[in-house]
Amino acid sequence: MWRGLLAAIAAAAVLAGGGTVAWRHYEGSVERMDLLGEAARDSPPREITIESAPRPTGGPAIGLPRDTAPAAAQPGRNILLVGIDARPGEDQAGARADSVIVVHVSAGGDRAWLVSLPRDTKVDIPGYGTDKLNAAFADGSKEGGRAGGFALLAATVRRVTGLAFDAGAIIDFTGLRRVVDAVGGVDLCVDVETVSVHIGWDAAGRQTPPFRLIPPTFRPEPVAGVRPQVYPVGCRHFAGWEALDYVRQRELLPDGDYGRQRHQQQLITALGQRLHSAGVLGNPLALHRALTAVGESLTFDGNGRSVTDWVLLLRGLRPAAVTMLRTNGGKFTAAPRGGTAFEQLDPTTLELFGAAREDRLDAFAEQHPDWVVPHA
Repeated sequence: MWRGLLAAIAAAAVLAGGGTVAWRHYEGSVERMDLLGEAARDSPPREITIESAPRPTGGPAIGLPRDTAPAAAQPGRNILLVGIDARPGEDQAGARADSVIVVHVSAGGDRAWLVSLPRDTKVDIPGYGTDKLNAAFADGSKEGGRAGGFALLAATVRRVTGLAFDAGAIIDFTGLRRVVDAVGGVDLCVDVETVSVHIGWDAAGRQTPPFRLIPPTFRPEPVAGVRPQVYPVGCRHFAGWEALDYVRQRELLPDGDYGRQRHQQQLITALGQRLHSAGVLGNPLALHRALTAVGESLTFDGNGRSVTDWVLLLRGLRPAAVTMLRTNGGKFTAAPRGGTAFEQLDPTTLELFGAAREDRLDAFAEQHPDWVVPHA
Protein backbone atom coordinates (compact mmCIF):
# COMPACT_ATOMS: atom_id res chain seq x y z
CA MET A 1 0.00 0.00 0.00
CA TRP A 2 2.80 2.36 0.85
CA ARG A 3 5.30 2.28 -2.08
CA GLY A 4 6.43 5.82 -2.85
CA LEU A 5 4.43 7.49 -0.07
CA LEU A 6 7.33 7.90 2.37
CA ALA A 7 9.57 9.19 -0.40
CA ALA A 8 6.87 11.57 -1.59
CA ILE A 9 6.16 12.93 1.89
CA ALA A 10 9.85 13.49 2.62
CA ALA A 11 10.54 15.15 -0.71
CA ALA A 12 7.42 17.31 -0.57
CA ALA A 13 8.22 18.40 2.97
CA VAL A 14 11.77 19.41 2.11
CA LEU A 15 10.58 21.25 -1.00
CA ALA A 16 7.80 23.01 0.87
CA GLY A 17 9.76 26.27 1.08
CA GLY A 18 12.03 26.45 4.10
CA GLY A 19 13.09 22.78 4.01
CA THR A 20 13.09 20.98 7.34
CA VAL A 21 12.12 24.17 9.17
CA ALA A 22 8.84 24.14 7.23
CA TRP A 23 8.38 20.43 7.93
CA ARG A 24 8.56 21.01 11.69
CA HIS A 25 5.25 22.86 11.39
CA TYR A 26 3.60 19.68 10.06
CA GLU A 27 5.43 17.40 12.48
CA GLY A 28 3.34 18.86 15.28
CA SER A 29 0.18 17.42 13.73
CA VAL A 30 1.51 13.84 13.80
CA GLU A 31 0.27 11.83 16.76
CA ARG A 32 3.15 10.11 18.51
CA MET A 33 2.81 6.96 20.61
CA ASP A 34 5.02 4.20 21.95
CA LEU A 35 3.93 1.55 19.47
CA LEU A 36 6.77 -0.92 18.98
CA GLY A 37 7.03 -2.56 22.40
CA GLU A 38 9.14 -5.73 22.35
CA ALA A 39 9.46 -5.50 18.55
CA ALA A 40 11.76 -2.45 18.81
CA ARG A 41 15.35 -2.95 17.75
CA ASP A 42 16.71 -2.37 21.24
CA SER A 43 14.44 -5.03 22.78
CA PRO A 44 15.87 -8.52 23.31
CA PRO A 45 14.90 -11.10 20.65
CA ARG A 46 12.35 -13.74 21.58
CA GLU A 47 12.42 -17.40 20.60
CA ILE A 48 10.92 -17.75 17.16
CA THR A 49 9.09 -20.83 15.93
CA ILE A 50 7.52 -20.65 12.48
CA GLU A 51 5.25 -23.10 10.75
CA SER A 52 5.57 -22.76 6.98
CA ALA A 53 3.98 -24.44 4.03
CA PRO A 54 5.90 -27.62 3.19
CA ARG A 55 8.62 -27.45 0.55
CA PRO A 56 8.17 -29.88 -2.34
CA THR A 57 9.64 -33.32 -1.65
CA GLY A 58 13.40 -33.33 -1.86
CA GLY A 59 13.88 -29.67 -0.99
CA PRO A 60 15.73 -28.51 2.12
CA ALA A 61 13.80 -27.66 5.26
CA ILE A 62 13.44 -23.94 5.80
CA GLY A 63 12.58 -22.10 8.97
CA LEU A 64 13.68 -19.22 11.12
CA PRO A 65 16.39 -19.97 13.67
CA ARG A 66 15.29 -20.37 17.27
CA ASP A 67 18.06 -18.04 18.43
CA THR A 68 18.15 -15.04 16.12
CA ALA A 69 21.09 -12.69 15.92
CA PRO A 70 20.83 -9.62 18.16
CA ALA A 71 18.67 -7.00 16.48
CA ALA A 72 21.45 -4.42 16.63
CA ALA A 73 23.49 -6.68 14.32
CA GLN A 74 20.86 -6.53 11.57
CA PRO A 75 22.09 -4.06 8.92
CA GLY A 76 19.79 -1.41 7.50
CA ARG A 77 16.60 -0.05 9.05
CA ASN A 78 13.18 -1.67 9.35
CA ILE A 79 9.82 0.10 9.54
CA LEU A 80 6.45 -1.49 10.21
CA LEU A 81 3.51 0.22 8.48
CA VAL A 82 -0.06 -0.68 9.39
CA GLY A 83 -3.28 0.41 7.73
CA ILE A 84 -6.42 -0.08 9.79
CA ASP A 85 -10.03 -0.09 8.68
CA ALA A 86 -11.41 1.56 11.83
CA ARG A 87 -15.13 2.18 11.85
CA PRO A 88 -16.84 4.41 14.44
CA GLY A 89 -16.19 3.11 17.95
CA GLU A 90 -13.42 0.76 16.82
CA ASP A 91 -10.41 3.03 17.25
CA GLN A 92 -9.73 1.78 20.75
CA ALA A 93 -11.33 -1.65 20.66
CA GLY A 94 -11.42 -4.17 17.88
CA ALA A 95 -10.13 -2.50 14.71
CA ARG A 96 -8.36 -5.01 12.49
CA ALA A 97 -5.18 -4.36 10.52
CA ASP A 98 -6.07 -4.60 6.84
CA SER A 99 -2.62 -3.68 5.54
CA VAL A 100 0.62 -4.83 7.19
CA ILE A 101 3.82 -3.86 5.40
CA VAL A 102 7.43 -4.38 6.38
CA VAL A 103 9.76 -1.73 4.94
CA HIS A 104 13.47 -2.51 4.82
CA VAL A 105 15.77 0.43 4.06
CA SER A 106 19.25 -0.62 2.96
CA ALA A 107 22.26 0.14 5.12
CA GLY A 108 23.31 2.78 2.57
CA GLY A 109 19.89 4.43 2.76
CA ASP A 110 19.53 4.50 -1.03
CA ARG A 111 17.12 1.57 -1.50
CA ALA A 112 13.91 0.48 0.17
CA TRP A 113 12.02 -2.79 -0.08
CA LEU A 114 8.37 -3.24 0.88
CA VAL A 115 6.87 -6.61 1.74
CA SER A 116 3.13 -6.82 2.31
CA LEU A 117 2.09 -9.58 4.70
CA PRO A 118 -1.27 -11.21 3.86
CA ARG A 119 -3.86 -10.32 6.50
CA ASP A 120 -5.02 -13.97 6.66
CA THR A 121 -1.55 -15.32 7.43
CA LYS A 122 -1.70 -18.13 9.99
CA VAL A 123 0.30 -16.96 13.02
CA ASP A 124 0.74 -17.56 16.73
CA ILE A 125 -0.33 -14.34 18.47
CA PRO A 126 1.46 -14.07 21.84
CA GLY A 127 -1.05 -14.77 24.60
CA TYR A 128 -3.92 -15.46 22.17
CA GLY A 129 -2.95 -18.58 20.25
CA THR A 130 -3.38 -19.33 16.55
CA ASP A 131 -5.31 -16.79 14.49
CA LYS A 132 -5.08 -14.63 11.38
CA LEU A 133 -2.41 -11.93 11.40
CA ASN A 134 -4.90 -9.06 11.25
CA ALA A 135 -6.53 -10.27 14.47
CA ALA A 136 -3.40 -9.33 16.44
CA PHE A 137 -4.16 -5.61 16.23
CA ALA A 138 -7.76 -6.19 17.29
CA ASP A 139 -6.73 -8.37 20.24
CA GLY A 140 -4.18 -5.89 21.53
CA SER A 141 -6.41 -2.86 21.03
CA LYS A 142 -9.26 -4.17 23.18
CA GLU A 143 -7.38 -3.23 26.34
CA GLY A 144 -4.45 -1.16 25.07
CA GLY A 145 -6.01 1.01 22.36
CA ARG A 146 -4.01 1.73 19.23
CA ALA A 147 -0.68 1.43 21.03
CA GLY A 148 -1.60 -1.97 22.45
CA GLY A 149 -2.93 -3.18 19.11
CA PHE A 150 0.20 -2.15 17.24
CA ALA A 151 2.53 -3.54 19.90
CA LEU A 152 0.89 -6.99 19.78
CA LEU A 153 0.85 -6.97 15.98
CA ALA A 154 4.49 -5.87 15.87
CA ALA A 155 5.50 -8.62 18.31
CA THR A 156 3.69 -11.15 16.12
CA VAL A 157 5.39 -9.85 12.96
CA ARG A 158 8.79 -10.00 14.67
CA ARG A 159 8.19 -13.66 15.44
CA VAL A 160 7.18 -14.34 11.85
CA THR A 161 10.01 -12.43 10.16
CA GLY A 162 12.85 -12.32 12.68
CA LEU A 163 13.06 -8.56 12.10
CA ALA A 164 13.21 -5.93 14.81
CA PHE A 165 11.91 -2.47 13.97
CA ASP A 166 13.35 1.04 14.07
CA ALA A 167 10.02 2.80 13.51
CA GLY A 168 6.33 2.10 13.14
CA ALA A 169 3.32 4.00 11.84
CA ILE A 170 -0.46 3.61 11.64
CA ILE A 171 -2.73 5.20 9.06
CA ASP A 172 -6.45 4.54 9.02
CA PHE A 173 -8.34 4.36 5.75
CA THR A 174 -10.40 7.43 6.65
CA GLY A 175 -7.12 9.33 6.91
CA LEU A 176 -6.04 8.01 3.52
CA ARG A 177 -9.26 9.38 2.01
CA ARG A 178 -8.50 12.81 3.52
CA VAL A 179 -5.04 12.79 1.95
CA VAL A 180 -6.43 11.90 -1.49
CA ASP A 181 -9.05 14.65 -1.25
CA ALA A 182 -6.41 17.15 -0.06
CA VAL A 183 -4.42 16.70 -3.31
CA GLY A 184 -7.55 16.95 -5.47
CA GLY A 185 -7.97 13.24 -6.18
CA VAL A 186 -5.77 10.82 -8.12
CA ASP A 187 -5.68 9.19 -11.55
CA LEU A 188 -5.87 5.39 -11.49
CA CYS A 189 -5.99 2.70 -14.16
CA VAL A 190 -8.29 -0.14 -13.11
CA ASP A 191 -6.72 -3.42 -14.29
CA VAL A 192 -9.65 -5.74 -13.58
CA GLU A 193 -13.34 -4.94 -13.14
CA THR A 194 -13.84 -4.40 -9.42
CA VAL A 195 -17.24 -4.70 -7.76
CA SER A 196 -17.68 -3.06 -4.36
CA VAL A 197 -19.07 -5.14 -1.52
CA HIS A 198 -19.30 -2.01 0.65
CA ILE A 199 -21.00 0.69 -1.42
CA GLY A 200 -24.22 0.41 -3.43
CA TRP A 201 -27.56 2.13 -4.00
CA ASP A 202 -31.11 0.97 -3.51
CA ALA A 203 -34.05 1.75 -5.81
CA ALA A 204 -34.55 5.13 -4.08
CA GLY A 205 -30.92 6.12 -4.66
CA ARG A 206 -29.91 5.74 -1.03
CA GLN A 207 -26.40 4.45 -0.33
CA THR A 208 -26.42 1.02 1.31
CA PRO A 209 -24.14 -2.07 1.33
CA PRO A 210 -24.88 -4.27 -1.71
CA PHE A 211 -23.60 -7.51 -0.14
CA ARG A 212 -23.81 -9.33 3.15
CA LEU A 213 -20.58 -11.00 4.29
CA ILE A 214 -21.55 -14.44 5.62
CA PRO A 215 -19.29 -15.89 8.37
CA PRO A 216 -17.21 -17.87 9.02
CA THR A 217 -15.64 -17.43 5.57
CA PHE A 218 -17.32 -14.02 4.99
CA ARG A 219 -18.54 -15.09 1.59
CA PRO A 220 -20.35 -12.13 -0.07
CA GLU A 221 -24.07 -12.64 -0.68
CA PRO A 222 -25.89 -10.06 -2.88
CA VAL A 223 -28.62 -7.95 -1.30
CA ALA A 224 -31.71 -7.97 -3.50
CA GLY A 225 -32.58 -4.62 -5.06
CA VAL A 226 -29.22 -2.97 -4.36
CA ARG A 227 -26.92 -1.95 -7.21
CA PRO A 228 -23.23 -2.15 -6.27
CA GLN A 229 -20.61 0.44 -7.17
CA VAL A 230 -18.53 -0.96 -10.04
CA TYR A 231 -15.07 0.18 -11.20
CA PRO A 232 -14.72 -0.88 -14.87
CA VAL A 233 -11.36 -1.52 -16.52
CA GLY A 234 -9.80 1.71 -17.74
CA CYS A 235 -8.12 4.91 -16.54
CA ARG A 236 -9.95 7.79 -14.89
CA HIS A 237 -9.87 10.29 -12.04
CA PHE A 238 -10.86 9.06 -8.55
CA ALA A 239 -12.20 11.17 -5.70
CA GLY A 240 -11.16 10.22 -2.18
CA TRP A 241 -14.24 8.10 -1.38
CA GLU A 242 -13.91 6.16 -4.65
CA ALA A 243 -10.19 5.53 -4.20
CA LEU A 244 -10.73 4.33 -0.63
CA ASP A 245 -13.55 1.98 -1.65
CA TYR A 246 -11.60 0.66 -4.63
CA VAL A 247 -8.52 -0.34 -2.61
CA ARG A 248 -10.60 -1.99 0.13
CA GLN A 249 -12.04 -4.62 -2.23
CA ARG A 250 -10.82 -8.20 -2.20
CA GLU A 251 -13.79 -10.57 -1.82
CA LEU A 252 -14.79 -10.54 -5.52
CA LEU A 253 -11.33 -10.13 -7.07
CA PRO A 254 -9.90 -13.14 -8.93
CA ASP A 255 -6.72 -13.03 -6.83
CA GLY A 256 -8.33 -11.86 -3.60
CA ASP A 257 -5.99 -10.20 -1.11
CA TYR A 258 -3.11 -10.08 -3.58
CA GLY A 259 -5.31 -8.06 -5.94
CA ARG A 260 -6.15 -5.69 -3.12
CA GLN A 261 -2.46 -5.32 -2.26
CA ARG A 262 -1.77 -4.46 -5.90
CA HIS A 263 -4.53 -1.85 -6.01
CA GLN A 264 -3.35 -0.29 -2.75
CA GLN A 265 0.17 -0.10 -4.19
CA GLN A 266 -1.19 1.57 -7.31
CA LEU A 267 -3.05 4.13 -5.22
CA ILE A 268 -0.04 5.07 -3.14
CA THR A 269 2.10 5.33 -6.27
CA ALA A 270 -0.49 7.65 -7.80
CA LEU A 271 -0.69 9.63 -4.57
CA GLY A 272 3.09 9.98 -4.48
CA GLN A 273 3.10 11.19 -8.07
CA ARG A 274 0.36 13.67 -7.24
CA LEU A 275 2.32 15.02 -4.26
CA HIS A 276 5.30 15.55 -6.59
CA SER A 277 3.22 17.23 -9.30
CA ALA A 278 3.38 20.92 -10.11
CA GLY A 279 -0.29 21.19 -9.14
CA VAL A 280 0.67 20.44 -5.53
CA LEU A 281 4.34 21.42 -5.15
CA GLY A 282 3.74 24.59 -7.14
CA ASN A 283 0.70 25.61 -5.11
CA PRO A 284 1.51 26.58 -1.49
CA LEU A 285 -2.12 26.20 -0.37
CA ALA A 286 -2.47 22.75 -1.98
CA LEU A 287 0.83 21.61 -0.49
CA HIS A 288 -0.19 22.91 2.92
CA ARG A 289 -3.49 20.99 2.74
CA ALA A 290 -1.72 17.82 1.62
CA LEU A 291 0.98 17.83 4.30
CA THR A 292 -1.53 18.76 7.00
CA ALA A 293 -3.75 15.83 5.96
CA VAL A 294 -0.75 13.48 5.97
CA GLY A 295 0.28 14.62 9.44
CA GLU A 296 -3.21 14.34 10.87
CA SER A 297 -3.61 10.83 9.44
CA LEU A 298 -0.50 9.30 11.02
CA THR A 299 0.27 7.77 14.39
CA PHE A 300 4.04 7.36 14.63
CA ASP A 301 6.78 5.80 16.76
CA GLY A 302 10.34 6.65 15.70
CA ASN A 303 11.97 4.53 18.45
CA GLY A 304 13.80 7.57 19.83
CA ARG A 305 13.99 9.52 16.57
CA SER A 306 11.63 12.37 15.72
CA VAL A 307 9.49 12.55 12.60
CA THR A 308 11.88 15.20 11.28
CA ASP A 309 14.84 12.84 11.82
CA TRP A 310 13.07 10.21 9.73
CA VAL A 311 12.20 12.72 7.00
CA LEU A 312 15.90 13.57 6.75
CA LEU A 313 16.88 9.89 6.75
CA LEU A 314 14.47 9.05 3.95
CA ARG A 315 14.58 12.19 1.83
CA GLY A 316 17.20 10.67 -0.50
CA LEU A 317 14.80 7.91 -1.55
CA ARG A 318 13.00 8.26 -4.84
CA PRO A 319 10.01 6.19 -6.01
CA ALA A 320 12.22 4.34 -8.52
CA ALA A 321 14.42 3.14 -5.64
CA VAL A 322 11.49 1.66 -3.72
CA THR A 323 10.60 -1.94 -4.65
CA MET A 324 7.66 -4.06 -3.52
CA LEU A 325 8.05 -7.82 -3.14
CA ARG A 326 5.24 -10.39 -3.10
CA THR A 327 5.00 -12.92 -0.31
CA ASN A 328 4.29 -16.47 -1.52
CA GLY A 329 5.08 -15.21 -5.01
CA GLY A 330 1.59 -13.69 -5.10
CA LYS A 331 -0.10 -17.09 -4.87
CA PHE A 332 -2.55 -18.07 -2.13
CA THR A 333 -1.25 -20.98 -0.05
CA ALA A 334 -4.24 -22.39 1.82
CA ALA A 335 -3.97 -23.72 5.36
CA PRO A 336 -7.58 -24.47 6.41
CA ARG A 337 -8.23 -25.15 10.07
CA GLY A 338 -11.56 -25.64 11.79
CA GLY A 339 -13.48 -24.16 8.88
CA THR A 340 -11.28 -21.05 8.74
CA ALA A 341 -9.32 -20.29 5.56
CA PHE A 342 -5.84 -19.31 6.73
CA GLU A 343 -2.92 -18.48 4.47
CA GLN A 344 0.44 -20.04 5.21
CA LEU A 345 3.77 -18.49 4.28
CA ASP A 346 5.86 -20.72 2.06
CA PRO A 347 9.57 -21.55 2.53
CA THR A 348 10.72 -19.04 -0.09
CA THR A 349 8.94 -16.26 1.81
CA LEU A 350 10.92 -17.21 4.90
CA GLU A 351 14.06 -17.00 2.76
CA LEU A 352 12.90 -13.50 1.75
CA PHE A 353 12.80 -12.42 5.39
CA GLY A 354 16.19 -14.01 5.96
CA ALA A 355 17.52 -11.86 3.11
CA ALA A 356 15.99 -8.78 4.77
CA ARG A 357 17.73 -9.60 8.05
CA GLU A 358 21.03 -9.73 6.19
CA ASP A 359 20.34 -6.67 3.96
CA ARG A 360 20.58 -8.66 0.73
CA LEU A 361 17.11 -8.25 -0.73
CA ASP A 362 18.69 -7.09 -4.00
CA ALA A 363 20.15 -10.58 -4.41
CA PHE A 364 16.82 -12.18 -3.49
CA ALA A 365 15.00 -10.08 -6.09
CA GLU A 366 17.56 -11.02 -8.73
CA GLN A 367 17.02 -14.71 -7.95
CA HIS A 368 13.21 -14.34 -7.86
CA PRO A 369 12.28 -11.67 -10.45
CA ASP A 370 8.66 -12.86 -10.57
CA TRP A 371 8.29 -11.87 -6.90
CA VAL A 372 8.94 -8.20 -7.74
CA VAL A 373 5.85 -6.02 -8.23
CA PRO A 374 6.40 -3.91 -11.36
CA HIS A 375 6.28 -0.14 -10.91
CA ALA A 376 2.86 1.10 -11.98
